[in-house]
Amino acid sequence: MMKKITLLSLICLNVLAMACTGKDQQTLSGLRPADFQREVNGQLTNLFVLKNSAGMEVCITNYGARVVSVMVPDRHGKFEDVVCGFSNVDDYMNKKQNFGATIGRYIGRILNARFTLDSVTYQLKANTGAHCAHGGEPGFASRIWQADRLDNNSLKLSYFSPDGENGFPGNLTVDVYFTVTDKNELDIRYEATTDKPTVLNLSNHSFFNISGDFSHTVENQKLMIDADRYTPYDSTKCVTGEMLPVTATPFDFQSPRYVGDSIDVNCLQLNVTGGYDHTWVLNTQGDDTRLAARITDDASGRTMEVYTTEPGLQIYTANGLKGNITGKKQTVYGKRCSICFETQHFADSPNKPQFPSTVLRPGDRYRSHTVYRFGVTP
Repeated sequence: MMKKITLLSLICLNVLAMACTGKDQQTLSGLRPADFQREVNGQLTNLFVLKNSAGMEVCITNYGARVVSVMVPDRHGKFEDVVCGFSNVDDYMNKKQNFGATIGRYIGRILNARFTLDSVTYQLKANTGAHCAHGGEPGFASRIWQADRLDNNSLKLSYFSPDGENGFPGNLTVDVYFTVTDKNELDIRYEATTDKPTVLNLSNHSFFNISGDFSHTVENQKLMIDADRYTPYDSTKCVTGEMLPVTATPFDFQSPRYVGDSIDVNCLQLNVTGGYDHTWVLNTQGDDTRLAARITDDASGRTMEVYTTEPGLQIYTANGLKGNITGKKQTVYGKRCSICFETQHFADSPNKPQFPSTVLRPGDRYRSHTVYRFGVTP
């Protein structure tokens, strides 16, 4: 009975969306909502359009709780899409990229796909060699989330992850709130509860290029990160558990400098990842009113600032994109065409007691908050 009610509710949401937008009407970013409306295993996918009073538009699909497009102005008022993505839900399902996805239960690797909590060892589903990465497969990025449209600029997406999914303990209920504010912000709030002790580390995996031109790499954009330490890897890209100083290394972005300044330096850390794909230890101490990071594009004048309650920021410079993926508006996504700002706890924290805890217990509520604020320079 519950399944029928859920399906009926989703059908109503799709009908309402089509009635409001028109079946063939396009969003500001050029997307057609009809191209995101599918039935998959008795559940419906859709596209939801959020707008603010200044004209900023963000499109989100409940397939993987994904940010599909973000339209923001440059210094001349020209709106362009600044995130990678696809123009239909079929491509998201078939091409298996993390573009814009909500990642869970655990973003990053849990080494050897296991951890021990309260003297119980849990064996997880390995999907990257011997390790469990991004919560195993299928993870939250491949699930259909239940949608609740709150108003014109807000959306709530919910997912129930059953006890034992990919090996993780506890029946977990996750809510993600997306809001487009009148400050030209994409505001993302995460909440979750469990009925058994478990671990949880959620994040958004959007690939940004604030120039709006994905034929150019992000190497000529200026990056600042308020962090004086980062978490290094060993030669197999597994975190060592250390937090090393960034000073006098390619990882020092305490003052703004170009992403590409040191990205190809011959050293173990960059060789093992082919560019940046590391977590910085933020100095913001969980204060989401303090600037954690900023990226600036001189040509367009666009800026993006990151604020978060999370202790870490994973920067990924799309080193793995190879020019063989075509996205929205037939855009080809090549190496370093974009950059990810994944606010999170640290990889393998369940096995690294020196890292901040990712344990969630019954009766407690997981809360995490991240803001991506867009602006322009003169």
